[in-house]
Amino acid sequence: MIKPELKVYAIDGIVPVVDPSAYVHPSAILIGDVIIGPGCYVGPCASLRGDFGRLILERGANLQDTCVMHGFPGTDTVVEEDGHVGHGAVLHGCRVGRNALIGMNAVIMDNVVIGEEAIVAASAFVKAGVEIPPRVLVAGVPAKVIRPLSEDEIRWKGEGTATYQDLTRRCLATLYETTPLAAVEPGRKRIEMPGVVPLVEVRKREG
Repeated sequence: MIKPELKVYAIDGIVPVVDPSAYVHPSAILIGDVIIGPGCYVGPCASLRGDFGRLILERGANLQDTCVMHGFPGTDTVVEEDGHVGHGAVLHGCRVGRNALIGMNAVIMDNVVIGEEAIVAASAFVKAGVEIPPRVLVAGVPAKVIRPLSEDEIRWKGEGTATYQDLTRRCLATLYETTPLAAVEPGRKRIEMPGVVPLVEVRKREG
């Protein structure tokens, strides 16, 4: 079993901090003033450049594949506890509130505050200085509040984040670098995750 080293770089004498219970994929880049809290997940090819401002992932947060975190000097870019940042999102000098969700390819600009349990839709652009209230859906370019979230939507978000917290534990326990097989083996197993479905599928099943 090959355990590749993390790509972690010090700058100006400041070294990233990664809690032992967090999982950071080896292809992610951590530079300088980066603090990864307990139970966090950082996905492949994420870039956390703490070479200007401080970057913080609080307990149980996830930052998925190809996400970028950065900020101006003297600022903190923060994903609070149980925050959920989807594939390809960009966070710059902002704060994502507790249990909030940032959709895939969304861009959150400087001095933005995303309220707790809010959801920012995929590909939304949240302009600098905007404060998003708690428990609302935000979408568009520029992003605007669309409506309050339902209890079902907030529960679905929480379940999705719990799935990534479980992924953190799975990665720490079973993920390793290897070589590919030459052919598909007979009876190839699938990864079983019953109950983990997109929100659109949940709504379809509920009629």
